[in-house]
Amino acid sequence: MISAGAVAPDFQLKDQNGKTVRLSSFKGKKVLLSFRPLAWTAVCQDQMLSLEANHEVFNRLNAVALGIGVDSVPSNKAWAQAMEIKNTRLLSDFWPHGEAAKKYGLFREKDGFSERANVILDEEQKVVFVKVYPTAQLPDIQEIIRVLEG
Repeated sequence: MISAGAVAPDFQLKDQNGKTVRLSSFKGKKVLLSFRPLAWTAVCQDQMLSLEANHEVFNRLNAVALGIGVDSVPSNKAWAQAMEIKNTRLLSDFWPHGEAAKKYGLFREKDGFSERANVILDEEQKVVFVKVYPTAQLPDIQEIIRVLEG
């Protein structure tokens, strides 16, 4: 698993609208990579809604939050619409399956999805925080905000 101090591996994934997102394009901003196991599940929904609810806080902190999971672009699009997510980009790590999660050591091979995890990058794309959560546990968004403020 990736650890604090490491340079974040770059990746390119499509968001729920089919637009390509390259991690390296966010240099100069803090980035929260919020990995989640599967769309359409309760805790994952709450995790992505917490990102959306704090969109303005992230902006104020010169940060961007990206939700990442193995679901397809069409699934992410329908899910984002169902949750009324308009500002948070939900990235599809669908094919090659889990490739971005694998780069961070967060892919659960036997389950076919990523850990529930938050990785925070500084403006130079160095990892400053990594936390893996039990799959049934909602990450504490206030803890994330405190790290971004620090």
